[in-house]
Amino acid sequence: MTKVLVTGADGFIGSHLVEELVRNCYDVKAFVYYNSFNSWGWLDHIPKSIMQEVDVFTGDVRDPNGVRQAMNDVDEVYHLASLIAIPFSYHSPDTYVDTNIKGSLNVLQAARDYDVNRVLMTSTSEVYGTAQYVPIDESHPFQGQSPYSATKIGADRLAESFYRSFDMPISIVRPFNTYGPRQSARAVIPTIITQLLAGYETIHLGALSPTRDFNFVKDTVSGFLEIAQSEKTIGEEINIATQHEISIESLAEELIRQINSNAHITTDEQRIRPEKSEVNRLLGSNNKIKQLTNWSPQYSLADGLTETIAFFRQNLDYYKTDIYNL
Repeated sequence: MTKVLVTGADGFIGSHLVEELVRNCYDVKAFVYYNSFNSWGWLDHIPKSIMQEVDVFTGDVRDPNGVRQAMNDVDEVYHLASLIAIPFSYHSPDTYVDTNIKGSLNVLQAARDYDVNRVLMTSTSEVYGTAQYVPIDESHPFQGQSPYSATKIGADRLAESFYRSFDMPISIVRPFNTYGPRQSARAVIPTIITQLLAGYETIHLGALSPTRDFNFVKDTVSGFLEIAQSEKTIGEEINIATQHEISIESLAEELIRQINSNAHITTDEQRIRPEKSEVNRLLGSNNKIKQLTNWSPQYSLADGLTETIAFFRQNLDYYKTDIYNL
């Protein structure tokens, strides 16, 4: 069995990735953020039959010693541990540098020292900033429009340098906006759904005109696996995108139609990004991933939203619907 390490395994995408890796007969070590509550994040909510097959390692990617200890017996590493909330990056940029850049450096150094067979570094479509042309392919210029995106650009370029300097088997995986069960309420789709399910008829949102290319989480996870299984993807930066876009306003209107047609949208000033920081358009090209792997999206937006709404109906108590999540 191939033994893999997943950093950020306690998070949204990471927990889904752990599930899928176990189902595909990988030997999985899940790196979760240490805390005194003994919480494993979203891993606490996946089937016990899956978790019985998972080796959980508690630590902090900012600590090189813990990262090295976690890495010393694995064949592949999927590095997802990251701070991702854009508004919080305005508030605490130092923590983003420490986690996203220095944490990634710790993973790269340990993977190099232990001669790991494959390294997948998780990027984000935010590194592109507002689209200068569409669909956005992997040659699109980078633009750091928030401290978050700037740190992810830095982490990507570190990964590239390790591939070029040390011939490491690295792939940079760049999902566009992922959504689905277990996502944090700081993201737009859970923000809308949780307000609607809580019975609010005034839905508070930020800018409505920006467009996004939304991936259902199971499609994002299958993209990771396909990239890891292809030798052609080594040394490449690869989008995971549907190549379809929708505005935040149209998305909110569709969710209102499905959940509570009496609701209406209002703009909440605290949710508005600074003008030069707002990414106005993200529409990704998926030509490269289709050329290098067997991946293609399996979920339409409608199907993904149906599954996502069902999850939040059953788990609304986990979310604080009356506050704005940074």
